[in-house]
Amino acid sequence: MKTIFKTMFIASAALMTAACGNNADKAQEAASVAVVEEAPSVSVVQVAVREVPQTATYTSTVLPYVKNNIVPQTGGRITKINVEIGDAVKAGQVLAEIDKAQLQQAQLSLQNQEVELARLKALYEAGGLSKSDLDAIETQYNVTKTQVENLLENTVLLSPINGVITARNYDVGDMCSMSAPIFTVEQIAPVKVLVGISESDYSKVKKGDSVELTAEAVPGKTFYGKINRIYPTIDPSTRTFTVEVVVQNNYMTLRPGMFVRATVDFGSNNNVVIPDVAVVKQQGSGERFVYVLNQDGTVSYQKVVLGRRMGTEYEVLEGIEDGAKVVTGGQIRLKDGIKVTVNE
Repeated sequence: MKTIFKTMFIASAALMTAACGNNADKAQEAASVAVVEEAPSVSVVQVAVREVPQTATYTSTVLPYVKNNIVPQTGGRITKINVEIGDAVKAGQVLAEIDKAQLQQAQLSLQNQEVELARLKALYEAGGLSKSDLDAIETQYNVTKTQVENLLENTVLLSPINGVITARNYDVGDMCSMSAPIFTVEQIAPVKVLVGISESDYSKVKKGDSVELTAEAVPGKTFYGKINRIYPTIDPSTRTFTVEVVVQNNYMTLRPGMFVRATVDFGSNNNVVIPDVAVVKQQGSGERFVYVLNQDGTVSYQKVVLGRRMGTEYEVLEGIEDGAKVVTGGQIRLKDGIKVTVNE
């Protein structure tokens, strides 16, 4: 009886061992299949060299082409104001007048000296006056004439430019002083815009280059200007240099103080262009990488130097060859050298 039980036990153990062996083999086979199926699926796109416009957009503020503060050299009472804020004025137009008492006294003195000078010239020609005495009288006459001209300039205030009155600080009867101008006149046809450009583009900018501008206050309209002046120094705090852009503004649509965006065209380069979804940012650094599909079905983790962004694409300055296939989807499961399956 014991022999029968022992035989049955051995048979059962053998059956269990065989079953376990079969299960292990199946598990190993399944694991092998799983390893094969672990190759990540990715999407790729073939990239190529294209002409890339080298443009950059900067923000700035519209400024008057010329701004003049109208103020006399000496204080006085304002007797007349001829213009108001918003009025368009011409160069040489009378804007205001100051009390003329001093001017009139100087003009009367000049007239008397002019008569006396004419009399003394006749006396000199007759031999009754020395040349030195005549020269002294003539010098005094010229000094008085200069005083009259100066008083006239500071009593009858003229606009030095064609422009618009943008400020008025006094009324008729006020005593004006040099602390505040009576008027501010601004020339707004043309206007100018000062644009701060990255120092890396300093050699690319030339006087006369065209600049495209848009203003939020004038939606849907584009303005065009030209670089009129390039400042010769770099701001060490911002690493930018300033260019002055002049816009003709014939219809005076742009006004001083308006916020504008200025797009500067630096020409174009021929470089590889890749989709932005292909770019991988390395954690903890500013470096950018792209997975490139190799001919053997593996991918390489390739560092790239990016240039300008154009919508959903990047210009690549270094790191990718013309015709390369870059991964655009499925990067999260990738690492350098891994074999992948490409989605059709």
